[in-house]
Amino acid sequence: MRGLMRRLLAILGLVLLTGSAPASRVLPHDAYIWQRHWTSALTRALSESASLIRSWRVLAAQVDASGHLRLIGIDRAALIASDRPVVLVVRLDSHLSRAAAATIPGQLRDLVLEWRTPVAGLEIDFDCPTAALPFYAGLLADTRDQLPRALPLSITALPTWLGSPHASAVFETVSEVVLQVHAVQNPKAGLFDPVQAWRWIEAMNRRGGRPFRVALPAYGTRVTWAKSGRLLAVESERPLLAGGDESQELIADPAAVQQLVKDLQRMPPSRLVGFVWFRLPTDADSRAWRPETWRAVIRGEPGPNEAMLATQPADMPGATDLLLVNASAREVRLPETVALPEGCVHADGINGYARDGALLRRRLDGFLRPHDQRPIGWMRCQPSSLGIAHASP
Repeated sequence: MRGLMRRLLAILGLVLLTGSAPASRVLPHDAYIWQRHWTSALTRALSESASLIRSWRVLAAQVDASGHLRLIGIDRAALIASDRPVVLVVRLDSHLSRAAAATIPGQLRDLVLEWRTPVAGLEIDFDCPTAALPFYAGLLADTRDQLPRALPLSITALPTWLGSPHASAVFETVSEVVLQVHAVQNPKAGLFDPVQAWRWIEAMNRRGGRPFRVALPAYGTRVTWAKSGRLLAVESERPLLAGGDESQELIADPAAVQQLVKDLQRMPPSRLVGFVWFRLPTDADSRAWRPETWRAVIRGEPGPNEAMLATQPADMPGATDLLLVNASAREVRLPETVALPEGCVHADGINGYARDGALLRRRLDGFLRPHDQRPIGWMRCQPSSLGIAHASP
């Protein structure tokens, strides 16, 4: 109920801002292909998801801090077979020096001209510090001058830029902007907050100027900290085997992301032209949504609300194992608590759950994959106990 009220207040704010409620419209979906290794699972994902996608945004190269461009191996045949436009994406190192940046426009021009199949656009992904936006505006202007005039140039944008007077010079240089609303805060604040995302989208729309898309998450990540609080590692597609004193799995809730998409389609800001998903899920990606979940979210199909709680005899005499079961084809969020029946004086949790009085309480947030089950603990109750254990979101 609280989340619904927040969304209604956000929509009301948009109506007050514009003077009227914008008409509902269908906003198309793009997807980032950010994988650095093209596998059979990735090729299969392209084929199975292409009908839902307007265009692929493919990581084609990375530029290091010294300005050296390194190409990513791409299965161009798979892209051609998917029959969708391709936007090449180039990731710039966040510590790029100004001296090294001078060579970048020419390298990007060569990348586009040497691409053997049609290119629908070029996107630059650069986590530029807000104070350096004037430098970035100059780099984009030089890049625009080097590229074919008909080729659309887009950039990813951070919400922190929106309060800077220099952001306008950056945005005016490009054809469109992709506003990132995930993984842009301190990891302790989580991966994605739909209420905060709505505020950033409204702020982007108020700036005027270029059309924009919203980059949405379809993945999770593992974050590790030292005792001092220093961030040690962020693991996403590949494990980093990082040590540390504290770690947390951060996951974007499919239901929360889907609701934001529905709200934006029903009350779209005037300059919003679509969504870009990070990243294309595959069957082999353990930290992304299942492909079936992602496709269901795009189609707007309703999903299950919670896992079911099941019991089975334990190996210990007189004890009962507690399991969470997901019988659906989509991820479901792990419940926050599982209440134990009265009289269960002996109980404990496992796999991210721990006993807290008469409850098993979730210690690590997460989701249960489709058609999967997870043991979360055990209990031993008095023979006269009444009732059953039950889970609460």
